[in-house]
Amino acid sequence: MVRVAEGSGGVALCLSPEGRRNGEAFVRFEDSEQRELALKRHRHFLHNRYIEVYRATGNDFLQVAAGSNSEAVRFVSRGSTGAMIVRMRGLPYDCTEAQILEFFAEGENGCKVTDGGILFVNKSDGRPTGDAFVMFDNEEAGQKALTKHKCTIGTRYIELFRSTQAEVQQVVNRNLENDQRMMVHGSSRKDCIRLRGLHYEAHVENIVEFLGETARHIMFQVNRTCNSVHMVYNAQGHPSGEAFIQMDSEMSAATAAALAHNKYMQIGKKQRYIEVFQCSPEDMNLVLANPPLPPQFILQPRPLFPQQTVQSLVPTIVPPFTPLYWPCLSPPASPCIYPLQSQPGLVLVTGLCPNITPQDILAYFQTNPEIAIESVQMLRWGTAQYAGEALVRFRSRMDAERALAEHVGAPLGTIPLNLSLIHT
Repeated sequence: MVRVAEGSGGVALCLSPEGRRNGEAFVRFEDSEQRELALKRHRHFLHNRYIEVYRATGNDFLQVAAGSNSEAVRFVSRGSTGAMIVRMRGLPYDCTEAQILEFFAEGENGCKVTDGGILFVNKSDGRPTGDAFVMFDNEEAGQKALTKHKCTIGTRYIELFRSTQAEVQQVVNRNLENDQRMMVHGSSRKDCIRLRGLHYEAHVENIVEFLGETARHIMFQVNRTCNSVHMVYNAQGHPSGEAFIQMDSEMSAATAAALAHNKYMQIGKKQRYIEVFQCSPEDMNLVLANPPLPPQFILQPRPLFPQQTVQSLVPTIVPPFTPLYWPCLSPPASPCIYPLQSQPGLVLVTGLCPNITPQDILAYFQTNPEIAIESVQMLRWGTAQYAGEALVRFRSRMDAERALAEHVGAPLGTIPLNLSLIHT
């Protein structure tokens, strides 16, 4: 068994620019031997998801886990050994500490919050975000607190999640640095390149070798292993044949594109010519966040269960936001898995009984409050002769993947459904 470093600081969950967990994490082990054992679990399964494991450095871990915000540091330091942190989401903007204390104290599972153990998350201008972190003295109190998931404060129902010290630092710092990040990523500088036509066996090292001398101008190089080379993977975790690279200047990007475009990449005995284009982060967003729908769905009739009706039934849907491209927090040589949050996810549902309605399908997927459905479209109503089919549109591809993983083999009523992710 692999031993993670003692204490609650041994695991650091990575967050997206919107403050949501993006499916990546850094783990600190007791020694290098334990780390080597962990690396052998590359592409093993955690429940229904296969997990990719890559080597990282102490600095990579600290970039995610550590923080300099004094308020967050004081909050984390209040916890004793065995303390548990709970993240609250969906708070009223005028919520007070007294309301949170009362929220956790009332009822048969009432529990006491650690003295001074409430930290509200605010934006850089001081406005509340609706998030807060609450600390409890021990695991037992924290587990009692989690039973109040989706209970209400005022008219708002509150989501509760177990959290970590690293996530406290990340969320607080991410909100305070939001203005600066928007300024940086709003730049129109064409200091990136896009590679297309890569062999599916290509790795970061192959790309660095392919670029030759121009690879010296890739950002954030560490021993010729670059965390500014972003391999693009599809929803199944397979290479898509594309990659994006951040260069240290526009001139470097233009030079790399000119020298490498339509040149051949050799991997073993296999040889393929690669297209290389200069681009900006905004160009990448347009490609990644706005894919065309599959032809078979373009001419489908309008949803019989309109999106407005779905939104009125699903209070947890997050309003759309502008997609961002950001430097990956992954360890060197770790791929960034796209799509971004703003890219919708489509799931085809087949095997529906005659009496199944769009409302039934909506309720079927509503078991996880973090998964947001935008619309349900009945492609074919079920009859005595033929099973029904429906197309469910999720807020993001990540939401669609999670819904698919959590409902594999789960029946709707007494009949098991067939679920398929539509690749866009």
